[in-house]
Amino acid sequence: MDAPKWPELEPPATNALDSFQPGVPAKDSPLAVVSLASGILCWVMLPILGAVVAVVTGVSARKEIRASRGALGGWNLATIGLWLGAVHLALVALAVLFVVGLIVAGVGFAWFNR
Repeated sequence: MDAPKWPELEPPATNALDSFQPGVPAKDSPLAVVSLASGILCWVMLPILGAVVAVVTGVSARKEIRASRGALGGWNLATIGLWLGAVHLALVALAVLFVVGLIVAGVGFAWFNR
């Protein structure tokens, strides 16, 4: 029985998955890094602006990573940044609603006590 014959030249890679090399980490998406950094900063220094940037860049990074088909990494960075920003925006929205509710209730009680 003869050994299998391998082609002498490999065909050129047509997409990112064809040139994928196991064991070599993919380069992280810059948008994913920005998403994580702004997601962390929104809790420390930049409350609303950082959260909006984290959500927008997190969604964009996930689309970019999915479209790269393995050439870019950072899916977890983008996801964590997205969640940090989204949770922060949700808590800010709840706080605003609570304060508005207190104002409305305070005005309502003052009107009742006349």
